[in-house]
Amino acid sequence: MLYIFDLGNVIVNLDFTRALGVWSNLSGTPLAHVQQHFQLGPQVERHERGEISDEQFAEALCDELEVNLSYPQFVSGWQAIFTGVNQAVLALIQQLRAEGHRVVLLSNTNQIHTEFLAQQYPELLAAADQSYFSHHIGLRKPDTAIFHHVLAEEGVAPEQAFFVDDLFENIEAAAQLGINTHLYQDVEGLDAAIQGTSNFS
Repeated sequence: MLYIFDLGNVIVNLDFTRALGVWSNLSGTPLAHVQQHFQLGPQVERHERGEISDEQFAEALCDELEVNLSYPQFVSGWQAIFTGVNQAVLALIQQLRAEGHRVVLLSNTNQIHTEFLAQQYPELLAAADQSYFSHHIGLRKPDTAIFHHVLAEEGVAPEQAFFVDDLFENIEAAAQLGINTHLYQDVEGLDAAIQGTSNFS
């Protein structure tokens, strides 16, 4: 069985309001203004597909937010979204690998975040056998092509894969291909779902 794990709000906890607070403080822009203009929209998606550089993304988002920030100031906010590793899920992943299963990460992310994670939480990326990041592949969830890519790279059929994500649209896209899925809400539910995979592994 190939286990495919999302990163954000599954293995590592995210809070985007922290970024807005940093950007508000550094730019002197009222927080309410930054909150009103922030969206995880087209610019974020382009960045996560690797279509624009980190610098181009920072400039585009600052324009959207109507804030004046240097590139290092922008990065300091964008890195602030991480609030810590979900140790219980990390332990489950380590247990799966100890039992001989292959575990990979599949994340919609970007170079700024992956570099930060590698430095701040090295145990996170080291826990998996392989990492598939959207900005490297040029695709992002819920595009079914990204799941086809992972299955092809790993050489497994959809029914021999188990995908964990916290967003329903991503789960739905994977399920359409015949991949076994679990919508992450808490570690107890995830543990029970993993135990259930023994029925079809």
